[in-house]
Amino acid sequence: MTDIEIASSIKAKHIRDIASKLAIKETQLEYYGSDKAKLPLELIDASSIKKSNLILVTAITPTPAGEGKTTTSIGLGDALNEIGEKAVVVIREPSLGPVFGIKGGAAGGGWSQVIPMVDINLHFTGDFHAIEKANNLLAALIDNNIQSKTKSLGIDPRTVIWKRCMDMNDRGLRSIIAALGGKSGGIPRETGFNITAASEIMAILCLCDNLDSLKQMCGNIYIGDTWEGKPIYARDLNAEGAMAVLLKDAIKPNLVQTLEGNPAIIHGGPFANIAQGTNSILATKMGMSLSDYVVTEAGFGSDLGAEKFLNIKCRTAGLSPKTIVLVATIRALKYHGGKKLSELTNEDTEALRKGFPNLERHISSLKSFGLPVVVSINAFSSDTEAEKELLLSHCGKLGVAAALSYGWANGGKGCTDLAAKVVEAASTCSQSFKPTYSLEDSVRDKMEKICKTIYGAKNVLLSNKANAQLRRFERMGYANLPVCIAKTQKSLSDDEKRLGRPENFDINIREFEIATGAGFIIPIAGDILRMPGLPSTPSAENICIDKDGTITGLF
Repeated sequence: MTDIEIASSIKAKHIRDIASKLAIKETQLEYYGSDKAKLPLELIDASSIKKSNLILVTAITPTPAGEGKTTTSIGLGDALNEIGEKAVVVIREPSLGPVFGIKGGAAGGGWSQVIPMVDINLHFTGDFHAIEKANNLLAALIDNNIQSKTKSLGIDPRTVIWKRCMDMNDRGLRSIIAALGGKSGGIPRETGFNITAASEIMAILCLCDNLDSLKQMCGNIYIGDTWEGKPIYARDLNAEGAMAVLLKDAIKPNLVQTLEGNPAIIHGGPFANIAQGTNSILATKMGMSLSDYVVTEAGFGSDLGAEKFLNIKCRTAGLSPKTIVLVATIRALKYHGGKKLSELTNEDTEALRKGFPNLERHISSLKSFGLPVVVSINAFSSDTEAEKELLLSHCGKLGVAAALSYGWANGGKGCTDLAAKVVEAASTCSQSFKPTYSLEDSVRDKMEKICKTIYGAKNVLLSNKANAQLRRFERMGYANLPVCIAKTQKSLSDDEKRLGRPENFDINIREFEIATGAGFIIPIAGDILRMPGLPSTPSAENICIDKDGTITGLF
């Protein structure tokens, strides 16, 4: 059975029954049909958060198909409930870009999924649309002010850095000319689109505390300069109020369920290669207020998602995980060992050994945070006993706990060994994580500490454009912000072709973007783009719906 066939075979429980497992009253739910609901922010309780255990799921450098972090997260959440713990999985909302692009759906897989799978992968509760509309409202207000003769702020169109966004992979919108059509169309200027998952509004939604802080953060967005060189912010356009109104429902986390009828919270969806890569602070705190264990994931490998989860999200929220679960697959390690993608299902212990350095680099990077690490081997039917024994033995030699995870095939029951090791590791953690850098460090020092400690790089090199941009941002007073490096997810380096564990490499920063509302600086490394393109054969070509409304090909 395909993932969508498995999801369709399960009759979902009414969402009020799922809420009751968390002691949420029916009157506190904002229903979106019978199988999903919004949760009010007043359910967040600071005293309960202090008692809860936060578990972060991350991964080694993934293959193009991914390593199964979401599947592992859901399976682990079900397994914790299976062994008698009160657990909630808290994950990100899928973006339509990857759904119709290269990966297909993103609600877990096999028997470790969240449902309603189709809704979650498509429009869900409309959060992405609200983020897109708030982003593009600000863009419209900027162009309107540039055109205005009576309320003009004197914005120099050449300095406007704010881009529109859309939740789709559309390379044709990366760089465009806007405002054509003569006087009535405005003043033409170069601009472009980001994908919604990488927009600053998405980052703000995921880092805010409440509606007031959301509004304030929207007002703090830097958009460009006047002709005299004075910075202009969204608050100068009186934009933050209307933007917050568009986000009034999107700010509330969404409650759904796993295939096994356990609670799951889904909220926010920033990518980790071009944004901060984790669900919202509000959703994480909501889960921790309602349960003893919260399992959450951060996008792509630990060099991207986990680093940003800790150095940006946890620092902002005042949270710290009790354990980090590092997902690895035998197929990915063989890929890093030089085996072709088409041959990964064939047994090859030598290629597996050659791929171990990638696993070792991620373990080393994660240990720099001072937290316990458990390796989850996401098992596939093609993995042989010899390969599994070899990987388990190697983890033992590294002094890291490891467990085989069969969540895809067996759901929660397939992850109970992993769950037991996670509970044991969490019980030994008595300290908060150690950040990679101090906020008082210079931006250059922050980048170098990340690139050397987490990626294993030798140097960080800035282009002339990047140097000039950084000097300006520092003069504006933003040197104390954390950094959110945009980098390929396919390699520890900034070159996607360098697999395994690259050494003696430089990280090349070609330019900077800044998110003054969300509160971080974005160094852009190598050739990474903040509006992805579709692959040569996009998933959209295989997705269809019949006359009865049955969807096929979603995953």
